[in-house]
This record gives sequence, structure tokens and C-alpha cells, in this order.
Amino acid sequence: MTPEQTMRPPETLSPGFTVREAAAADGQAIRDLVYGVLAEYGLEPDPAATDADIQDVAASYGARGGVFEVVEDAGGRCVGTVGLYPLDDGVCELRKMYLARDARGHGLGKRLLARTVDRARALGFRRVELETASALVEAIGLYRRFGFQAKASGHMSPRCDQAFYLDLDTTGRPSSTDR
Repeated sequence: MTPEQTMRPPETLSPGFTVREAAAADGQAIRDLVYGVLAEYGLEPDPAATDADIQDVAASYGARGGVFEVVEDAGGRCVGTVGLYPLDDGVCELRKMYLARDARGHGLGKRLLARTVDRARALGFRRVELETASALVEAIGLYRRFGFQAKASGHMSPRCDQAFYLDLDTTGRPSSTDR
């Protein structure tokens, strides 16, 4: 494990919201949030395949050199999730970026995405890829505004019908939080 992959203390994402690395005790809250947002958009959870990674985030993400984080409100309730899942050398997949309905509209998605892209860069990834569903209109708009480009994907998760990528400049490019 590199220094960048060690557990970090919680950070303020926005007034009233913090982000921290997920712990084993967060498992049920993570699943409840992800499955709840999927249901809200008419998408089916798939705990045996597409969503198997959130059964044990430490093994699925941390043990592979990635990271999975939760966003909490001031009361400690899990209101957001995001993961970086290593794929090939220098490439990771942005996974499970979801916010609870009452946490949307505060700029958290933009801040969370910027922070996560910066984290991918710090972990040495050169490209971030993601798959999503057309029903997630707001997320797709956020990804496009952030600079993600559409990509053809030979294999996608069953509920996904779009794929995007963002090439990272790891040579001193201004922080994505400046976007």
C-alpha cells in the first residue's frame, strides 16, 4: 500500500457534509443508498454481479489499489458514495457515484467528482472511465461538463448503456477543483 492509499481523515466536502473512506461498518448504509437511488431511477440492483463490489468494499476496492468513499451529512448519515476501481495499468473506473435525493442540488456532485478525479491522479491513474445509464440524466450532464468524453465500450454492465472516459494529465495540470 502506498502513502496515497492509506486511510485519510474525513474531509469537509461542503458545509454540513464530509467525505471519508468507507469502513466495513458502512456496508449496509452503502447498499441502502445505492439500491435506493437505483430504484428512484427505475434501475434494478444486481447484488450478484454489477453491485457485488459493494458487498465488501475493502476487498473490492482497497485491496486492489483503489478507494471507496462515503459522504455523510452533519448527523453522520450516509448520503453519498463514490469508488475508484482499478482496471488496467493506469486506468480506473469511477463506480457507484450516487447521492441521496436530499443531498442533491447543493453542488456536492461537482465537488465529489472533482475530488475523486484529483484522488485518481494522486493514486497514479492516467485515465478514469465510467459506465452509466441514460436514466441518470443529471449525472451524465455533470460528467460531460467536467470534460468526460463518450467512449465505445465492448462490454458494459447490464443496466448501463453509455460509457465515458477522462484522460488525466499527471504532469502538473491545474487541479480539477478549479473547474
